[in-house]
Amino acid sequence: MYLISIKTNTRSEMLDITDMIQEKITEVGMREGACICYVPHTTAGITINEGADPDVCKDIIQKLNELVPRSDRYRHLEGNADSHIKATLVGSSVVIIVEEGRLVLGTWQRIFFCEFDGPRTRKIWIKFLK
Repeated sequence: MYLISIKTNTRSEMLDITDMIQEKITEVGMREGACICYVPHTTAGITINEGADPDVCKDIIQKLNELVPRSDRYRHLEGNADSHIKATLVGSSVVIIVEEGRLVLGTWQRIFFCEFDGPRTRKIWIKFLK
């Protein structure tokens, strides 16, 4: 298992981590198989979506904020209940096929770490299946 550590800058953001994942694949010499990326945090997630237009990530964050506002009648007292809900909606892992040493992604697809309770230092665990 491999670890990537990242620092987020704002409370809610989506960071493109595709190149970091690809670097790990190259580093370990993986040629064929699958790559599991897992986020071990309850207020962050990971997803695959369009990376060509940065407005897509802005739209996703904006819509999540509309659907799950920061302030509501939440019972969780830490003040980040919305972050937990957003992380549940996005999910904590993705699986990507690896062929010929490269991630198999669609033309516009990128892998995004989704921060909902930052800024923080976060981890992404990576496991390769051959």
